[in-house]
Amino acid sequence: MNDSLLNVGLNVSEVLVPFANSSSLSLDYRSLITSATMFGVGVLGNLVAIVVLCISKKEQKETTFYTLVCGMAITDLLGTCFTSPVVIATYIAGRWPGGALLCHFFSFSMLFFGSAGMSILCAMSVERYLAINHAYFYSQHVDRAMARFALMATYLANIVLCIMPSFGFGKHKRHFPGTWCFLDWRAMDSVGASYTFLYGGFMLLLIAVTVLCNFAVCRSLVGMSKMSRMVRAEVSGHTGSRRRFKLTSAAEIQMFWLLIFMTIVFLICSIPLV
Repeated sequence: MNDSLLNVGLNVSEVLVPFANSSSLSLDYRSLITSATMFGVGVLGNLVAIVVLCISKKEQKETTFYTLVCGMAITDLLGTCFTSPVVIATYIAGRWPGGALLCHFFSFSMLFFGSAGMSILCAMSVERYLAINHAYFYSQHVDRAMARFALMATYLANIVLCIMPSFGFGKHKRHFPGTWCFLDWRAMDSVGASYTFLYGGFMLLLIAVTVLCNFAVCRSLVGMSKMSRMVRAEVSGHTGSRRRFKLTSAAEIQMFWLLIFMTIVFLICSIPLV
């Protein structure tokens, strides 16, 4: 899905140009190569990520964070496979390969996988915040079953949100250069404008929660780093305890940096459209 958003971003300076609904489009073959390359990299990258997650250690698979990362990789892979092939087919054919139904499907896919991916990333940030800042509550209430429930609730909520334009609450529109469909964010009617603000506001809320949680985790890890020297001094005579402490700290830091990297990528891809 990130690759699809980046494909859209290639034309971000031109999307406000009115698009003529002609059957023939004048498309640049270099954009076809770029789209195909990004599609291949997106699919390969997500498949590699899923394989790595599947062969990871058992203790890692049992963590809540692992479950959310798996959900993110699968969601991103599906988003890439549902949208990029349509763009590539349009470039090859020189025209939109379907009618209004395909446009509705493409726009729904852009909306759903964009918001679902951001929702899962937000859930990962909240999970890390609870694990670091509220360890007791986390140990008592957050587990893999809760992570699976969060993923299912995320998918259902985003389906309801993103299917609204297909039932008249909002409008889908083909955008320049005619290779993709998305919301008509310039709609002047009250219903269309309301949905645009609803979707944009929801995405901004997810972004704000994600950034705030990551900032709180970063601040807590800095504090933990200062305290770790005292802890290591206290357990210097207990090698086993020191080793467990180091392993725990390393795992937390690895999860945090993975989360920061994913957040940066998602923000770069999603903020221009939002």
